[in-house]
Amino acid sequence: MTQATESVVLLPLLADEGRSRTKRDRLEVLTALMAAPSFDSAFREDVVRLGRDHPVYGWRCDVVECERPAEVTRGLCHDHNVQWRDARAAGARSRPQFVRTLQPLKSRTHRDGRVCMICPELPVWSSYGLCFLHAHRWHSYRGNLRSKGMEADFETWLAKAKPIAGFGRCQVGGCPYAAEHPLGLCLRHLEGYKRAGRPGGAELPANWSRWLADRGKHVTVSYADREAFHRWCDEAGLSRRVDGTLSLLGLRPLVKAEIQWAAFHHTQAPSEGARWTLLHIQHLTDHCRQARVDSLADLDLSGMKRFAASVARTMLEYLRVIYFSREDTREAGFIETDHFGVRFTQRNSHIDLNNVTQKWLRDLLWDQMAHRMITDPPRSRISVDNWRRGCAELSAFLEAQATDGGHDARALTGEHMLDFVADQRHRGEHGLPFLGIRATGSVSTPVPATATKDAVARIFNGARVVLRHALETGEFERIGLDRGFIIALPFGGARGRRRRPFPDEVARALANEANLERLETFDYEDRGLRDVWEALVLTGRRCGEVLNARLECISRLGGLPVFWHDQTKVGNLDEAIRIPERLFARIEERQAKTVVRFHERHGRPPTAQERRKIALFPRRAANREFLKGVGYGWFNTGFRSWLDTLDLGHWVPHQARHTLATNLIRSGANLVHVKRYLGQVSDAMAEHYVHLANTDPRLEEALNAVWVAGPGAADPGLVLSGSEPMTREQAQALVIDLTRRSTPAEGGFCTFQPVINGDACPWNLDCHNCDKFVLSGADLVYWHRKREQWRMIAEGAPTSETADYLHNLFEPTARAIAGLEKALAAVGLLDDALSLDLRRPQDYFGRVWATAFRAKELAQLEGPDDADFEEIE
Repeated sequence: MTQATESVVLLPLLADEGRSRTKRDRLEVLTALMAAPSFDSAFREDVVRLGRDHPVYGWRCDVVECERPAEVTRGLCHDHNVQWRDARAAGARSRPQFVRTLQPLKSRTHRDGRVCMICPELPVWSSYGLCFLHAHRWHSYRGNLRSKGMEADFETWLAKAKPIAGFGRCQVGGCPYAAEHPLGLCLRHLEGYKRAGRPGGAELPANWSRWLADRGKHVTVSYADREAFHRWCDEAGLSRRVDGTLSLLGLRPLVKAEIQWAAFHHTQAPSEGARWTLLHIQHLTDHCRQARVDSLADLDLSGMKRFAASVARTMLEYLRVIYFSREDTREAGFIETDHFGVRFTQRNSHIDLNNVTQKWLRDLLWDQMAHRMITDPPRSRISVDNWRRGCAELSAFLEAQATDGGHDARALTGEHMLDFVADQRHRGEHGLPFLGIRATGSVSTPVPATATKDAVARIFNGARVVLRHALETGEFERIGLDRGFIIALPFGGARGRRRRPFPDEVARALANEANLERLETFDYEDRGLRDVWEALVLTGRRCGEVLNARLECISRLGGLPVFWHDQTKVGNLDEAIRIPERLFARIEERQAKTVVRFHERHGRPPTAQERRKIALFPRRAANREFLKGVGYGWFNTGFRSWLDTLDLGHWVPHQARHTLATNLIRSGANLVHVKRYLGQVSDAMAEHYVHLANTDPRLEEALNAVWVAGPGAADPGLVLSGSEPMTREQAQALVIDLTRRSTPAEGGFCTFQPVINGDACPWNLDCHNCDKFVLSGADLVYWHRKREQWRMIAEGAPTSETADYLHNLFEPTARAIAGLEKALAAVGLLDDALSLDLRRPQDYFGRVWATAFRAKELAQLEGPDDADFEEIE
């Protein structure tokens, strides 16, 4: 999509016979909005004048009491900025500290709205309060007297001076200043006219100043080419001086109203867009005036300066929301999330749907998005983008393969969908390009994205959601779409690949101090690349939770350092976790750097309230108030570049989270601890991160750590370990010391120390009735089988009394099993325990050889007679 095409798409027109806001007079809509009491009256004027301390468009120098205007986006006037540049080259690092040492400067201009003391129609030019012409006459008069050894008296000269009639407004198009010269130009444009070689040859007669000042005669201007002079006036543009003035003179009514309203709206959205100055808007205004456009939508953004085009694009985004209602956007082929009160993180409101060419399919996509925005807004734009991409790919296939390009929904059947499914699977299998999806970043030159199996699965799922919603609402019947076409689209499945933890050698390389110092070299503006990475490794947070941390994100509680963050994915806001002193110190250093950046931008340190709102790692662009943190794209680019220099292969930052979760399990934590520490949404997600498998010995260790009292205990099923600790009374009642060793037994562990040490069991191995016997999570399947066995015996009992007796006999065991299930569920291991078979036979070898048979006794046994055995076939 070219830039010129983009400018048309930004504000399309609708052919709906005038029913929508789009077809009504847009100037009427803007005029009504600007008439509201909340609209700043300064933006209603043709010449907008704002004070130097304006909160958004302020232009004062950061040096206290300095009267000169600040350079664009620098915060200092020209002379002070030169001094700071020299000081920084000499080694100065703290800009706020250096600014406090600077002396304020007086203004070089006297254009402050005053008029000449002699000529009421001409502005002041000199410090004497005189216009340009009288100031020169006074200096000439004083110079003549001094050459004769005499001193001139200003009051005497002032009483004899005669006023000069004004020359009107400067003839340069859009110039807001009065003409100060008989040529009809302000002094700045007069200098520009001379530098341009005096096009048109505008000349004044000799001694014209005497005619004006002494005789009060009118001065006639002669031209060699009057049209060339006026053409230069139209094309000269305004002087590029920062003085709080924005001239909208010479603009056509609609584009002037658009700029006025958008410039004011920008002051109401501090977190949106870049930091504009009135000079940036003036560049856009000059371009509109010279191009003679009726609306910002008529601009060709490709022919404009970069920042002026950026300002225009943002203004069009503001305008699009008021020009179009929700219903209008459906007809125009896009959707605005602002219409539903939804704004996704670091994404604008506009979502273009015009790559879905069939109107019936585009309307279904719009309906699905609108329904979700109203009922349950998505947390991010991922699902919305998947719906859009799925429909775009289906649309491209129908455009190429179906009759009439698939624009008639009634002509489509299930066979068309089956062909689409087969085509997509073929593309994913062989890595062919998609039909309707372009690669990321290919705006000027569209490049088809390459299909993968995972991408095809998302295509199926995205299109399926849209079509199934039409099926549920009955919309498919209204448009005549065959039901078989919808149900033929299969579920793509969840093909997301599970991330691995970092191998030991990779983890050591990514934590090596020399390598971390190399990482800092990829942070060209010192935005905190290394600080973010160390926080991810040491805390296991999600990338977004660190990148969007606020400035006041650390504190001490009871002397312990903690890190405060928002776990927006699971809805946990302002959560705190402990962090090492090393990370605490790094974040303190980063806080100081961010405060310096804020001071440089705003000329003052942040207030206590602002410190709670601004980002710890503020992004550079489009972040006037420092509310936005750096993006994941910025961090990932630096991380990938660093990783390439280490020659470690392909790894992603999120794997640090998997590594920490797995290390927590190795250190004795259970899944409940992992879930709470990492802020997981479910036990299943916690298990996904810790990388436990049924064949993994770490799973068995985790299961074996969950103990409950056995059937022979006073309180069967009481949790002994693996969850909350027991009270002293519970431990005394059980008379079990859980810190001692144990040995495997049938269906659990024996905790009787003499048996563990190799002595014979005094209770003849009656484990299941012994109060020293405990059940572990690894034996749950064994006890489930025992329970089924007892139930079958009870059901086969000859009388009901016998059945009741068997049930009562097994009741303590049932209580123990129930307690074990409850303990496993509490730590998130119940499903894993149910998926395990009996513990391995070698777990019993030690017990068998120590307590049951002796090897020498077995060797002395005589073999049985053959007659004692029956052949088994």
